[in-house]
Amino acid sequence: MKYTQIPPPDYLKDFIQCFWTMEDDGTDPSPKTIGPLVDGCPGIIFQQAGDGNFYDKSGKQMPATFLYGQTLTRTELYVKGKFKWMGIRFYPNALKSVFRFNAHELTDQCLDLRLLPVTQQMPNRLLELPSTLDQVDLLSSHFITLIKRNNAIVDPVTHYAMSHIVQANGNVSLKELHTTLKLSERSFERKFEQHVGISAKLFSRICRFQASLKQLKTNQFTKLSDVAYQNGYADQSHFIRSFKEFAGYSPNEFQKQSDGSESFSL
Repeated sequence: MKYTQIPPPDYLKDFIQCFWTMEDDGTDPSPKTIGPLVDGCPGIIFQQAGDGNFYDKSGKQMPATFLYGQTLTRTELYVKGKFKWMGIRFYPNALKSVFRFNAHELTDQCLDLRLLPVTQQMPNRLLELPSTLDQVDLLSSHFITLIKRNNAIVDPVTHYAMSHIVQANGNVSLKELHTTLKLSERSFERKFEQHVGISAKLFSRICRFQASLKQLKTNQFTKLSDVAYQNGYADQSHFIRSFKEFAGYSPNEFQKQSDGSESFSL
C-alpha cells in the first residue's frame, strides 16, 4: 500500500492541513483493513479508481465519496482488490467556514458529497483529470471559491483556543482559556462545538492521545510509563485506557499492528 501527502496552496493553509492519496495494486488478494485513527480533524475521501469498494465494520458499503466530521473512535474500513483513494484533511475548525453548517452536526457521521449541491459534480470532474496534482488544483480552486462565497473567516476565538490546545498537546487549563478569552464556560463551549464539533475537553484528550501516538510511532520512549507521564496522564493505566478508547488497541497491540499492513492510520 502506498500513501502520500501533498501540502495545500498557501491560500488554503488556514483551512486544509493536507491532501493525500492511498493506493494498492491489488497484488495481494486478501482483504485489507484501513483504520483511520482519531486525529481531531474532519475530512473527505474520494474513491478514484479500482474494483475495491470499501465497507464499514457492519458490512455496509460506504459512499464512493464522502465528507466526515470529528471521529471519536477508531473507524475501520475494509477493502479488497485494487484501489486508489484521494482525501483531504481539514483543520479541526474548518467545516463551518467551508460548508456553512455547525461542525457538531457531522460528529461521528459521514455525508455522501453527491448529496451536497456545492460538491455533487466534484467526483466526476476529478476522474476526468490526468494527474493527482491537477486534481489538487481543481479541489483547491473549488474550496477557495466556496470559502469566499461564504464570506468565511476563521473564528478568532475558536482558532486561538484550538491552537493553544494543540500546541500544548492537550495539557491546558480550560478555565484559564475562558478567562483569557473573556467568555463564560457555557459560551466558550457552545462556540467551540459549533466550529470544531466536540467539546474543548474532548479535543484536549484527543490532542494528548495524538502526542502519545507520535512518541510510540517514533520510539521516543524507554517504557510506557514514560509516555504516560510525559503526556499528562495520571498513570500508566490511565494512559492505556485512553489510548485504547481512541486507537482501538492498547499501546502494545497498536505497535504490533503498525509493523504490518493490516492497519493504516491517516
